[in-house]
Amino acid sequence: MGKMRLTRLMMVGLTGTLLAACSALQGNVRTPELDEYSSDRRRDQVRGRLGGSDGILLFGTDRSQQRGGADQGGVGIGVNAFLWRAALDTLSFMPLSSADPFGGVLITDWYSPPGNPSERFRATAYILGRQLRSDGVRVALFRQELRGNAWVDVPVSAGTASELEDQVLARARELRAQSTAAAR
Repeated sequence: MGKMRLTRLMMVGLTGTLLAACSALQGNVRTPELDEYSSDRRRDQVRGRLGGSDGILLFGTDRSQQRGGADQGGVGIGVNAFLWRAALDTLSFMPLSSADPFGGVLITDWYSPPGNPSERFRATAYILGRQLRSDGVRVALFRQELRGNAWVDVPVSAGTASELEDQVLARARELRAQSTAAAR
């Protein structure tokens, strides 16, 4: 039973990584429901699910719109698409170790700034909801210094994680503005 659970976890992780890697191909994705053989009504429904909301919906229908806007636990990714993309963009200078779009967690690998190879950083970003709000993202930052032949944990400046969160929020607002302008 342990092997089966491990296999499932690996498949979910691989799926999340592939989805994150493919997010840059958004304009190149061909959705069979959008081809010339689909009905206009079905095509409009699919377009609405793929790009018409602040969140990402993969499976089923968006029941939050059917129930007066309240999120009633519909099937889909429970994170804001703008915050997700903004976190990826903001942390892109660090190598990506893991991306879970279902849980809204990005984990980077260790990064040493140019000119200072005896110091390294690692970040974890958490997207906490479906709305684009100031409390919708949290960044945890870790820092290590090379002392002798071993890496030692050292504290990070108090405002550094907060500055990264502010950068993610600013980028998310920028992405939302671009999306709104493109829709007009």
